[in-house]
Amino acid sequence: MADPLPSIIPGQPTVVPVEPSSGLWDRVTSWASENKAVVYTIAGVAVVVTGAGVVYYLNNSDSKTSGDSAPKLSKKERRKRKEAERKAAEPTPSSPTTKPKEASVQSEAELPEVDETSVLSLTPEQREEYAAKLKQAGNKAYGDKAYNKAIELYSKAIICKPDPVFYSNRAACHSAMSEWDKVVEDTTAAINMDPDYVKAINRRATAYEHQKKYSEALLDFTASCIIDNFKTDSTAQAVERLLKVYAEHKAKEMMGSRAPRLPSPVFVGNYLQSFRPKPRPAGLEDSVELSPDTGLGQLQLGLQGLEKKTAEGYEEARQAFDKALDLGELGEHEALAYNLRGTIRTLLGNHADATKDFDKSIELDPSMTQSYIKRASISLELGEPDKAEAEFEKALEQDSQDPDVYYHRAQAHFIKGDLSDAQKDYQKSIDLDKDFIFSHIQLGVTQYKMGSVASSMATFRRCIKNFAKIPDVYNYYGELLLDQGSYSEAIEKFDTAMELEKQSKPMSMNVLPLINKALALFQWKQDFKEAEKLCQKALIIDPECDIAVATMAQLLLQQNNVPAALKYFERAAELARTEAEIVNALSYAEATRTQVLVTEKYPKLAAKLAGGAGAAGGLRMGPQ
Repeated sequence: MADPLPSIIPGQPTVVPVEPSSGLWDRVTSWASENKAVVYTIAGVAVVVTGAGVVYYLNNSDSKTSGDSAPKLSKKERRKRKEAERKAAEPTPSSPTTKPKEASVQSEAELPEVDETSVLSLTPEQREEYAAKLKQAGNKAYGDKAYNKAIELYSKAIICKPDPVFYSNRAACHSAMSEWDKVVEDTTAAINMDPDYVKAINRRATAYEHQKKYSEALLDFTASCIIDNFKTDSTAQAVERLLKVYAEHKAKEMMGSRAPRLPSPVFVGNYLQSFRPKPRPAGLEDSVELSPDTGLGQLQLGLQGLEKKTAEGYEEARQAFDKALDLGELGEHEALAYNLRGTIRTLLGNHADATKDFDKSIELDPSMTQSYIKRASISLELGEPDKAEAEFEKALEQDSQDPDVYYHRAQAHFIKGDLSDAQKDYQKSIDLDKDFIFSHIQLGVTQYKMGSVASSMATFRRCIKNFAKIPDVYNYYGELLLDQGSYSEAIEKFDTAMELEKQSKPMSMNVLPLINKALALFQWKQDFKEAEKLCQKALIIDPECDIAVATMAQLLLQQNNVPAALKYFERAAELARTEAEIVNALSYAEATRTQVLVTEKYPKLAAKLAGGAGAAGGLRMGPQ
């Protein structure tokens, strides 16, 4: 059975109050990170989409040569022998017992003198002999750290006999002197002669990394991983490191250049509805005519925009709250205006300015508990649970009977894994206000997470009885049924949730039931076609839905449709709200892009992997 689907996943923004599916992306990345899964290969990797996300695992079948009765070495053994010979030819740093540099100088007179002209008069045998002597002398100079001398000797060896080892050895000298352009030049020459030359590929990757050509470095390290059958931990770690470095670098660029944009209406709506609805403050009702040229008029327009529950409405609200505070003269509603602008800035991922707004709101009206709660949500998103706890305490000092404080504090407990405390606070929230559906839903999810499945199911059955027209009840109940493998019943609940969404919120439908149904059909019947249709339908209804985008990417990747998956991973990065979320999405996008590049640059390697030859002898696995 898959892991239960909690409404808030550790590491996820806490601004999504009740959304088990919103943890899909986080569950995928957490699993991949914790298990160091290699998610960027062509084949040899299976992808399993489950209710708990996408799980990658390597195909580690043993390589054996079959159908060959002749007493000869297998391809694997021949590769091992060849690589052992190559390893012996590679230069190695000198040990404490190495003779001083004078030894190589004294032997110089014995070395053959060759150049581009004189080499033409040599026989093939003489060229081979001279090349071996020059290479050996070059190795000695390299061991003595006489790198320029070693470069000269390897260069002469190359004149006698162009050999990938000689180019790679000369690249090692340039690498020791941080001459990265020359390292790339020599290793490329070596790789052109022997595309499977792991040591040369790794040296070029290292040079690219020093040049900050992260995509090129990632491609080489990935190819090295595949050629080496994922046996070298340092190379796999280099891939992980480069993915992170590239994604962080790119994320900063994206954050610095893109205009502020609110996330999906589903995301915004779920955050706003995590607070109990309150009537408009006196003087801001629709019945009151206010000029849009005044601060109060803009505040009224902003509240009207929020009530539309659409992308356009939320954007109108964002602009209106900014204008309201710019125009000023808000009187008793100034604290509310700062609270609302802070809310929008929180949703935009602008934590610093949002915090300043909440600080000002509290300064103007310390009794507004929502400002403490929202400031706590920022602390949680930044990984500062102690600060969040302090904010909840301050809110309770203002109003110990505010059910919203207990509800959101329960969310914080849930994030930290303190399920017992979460359960108590959800129950307290219900005791203070039994009509808020999300406290009931969260209580049921928490009970499920604690292993009290019977209690959880009973809680959801009561919810269906008492909140029969609320689509969220059926959606989240369906998720728990799906987790238990009750596919038919789960799909029935998702269908009910979608029908109620159409009836109650035709302009701002929550597409999560559609996505959940897609996952259910995939798990139950491996029905990719229908799952994709449902995700596409969700994206037509809500093009900004990051959950639908992430799910589509994973479904396509499962079918080895890497180019199409890449487009969705890139779209996920565009939709990401914070820099951390962009890094997350870009890591997947770049890993997927590398798959495409590997298939283009190493078609034979890709074909061997796709045909299952990666473990059967088609790739070199010997030490480099």
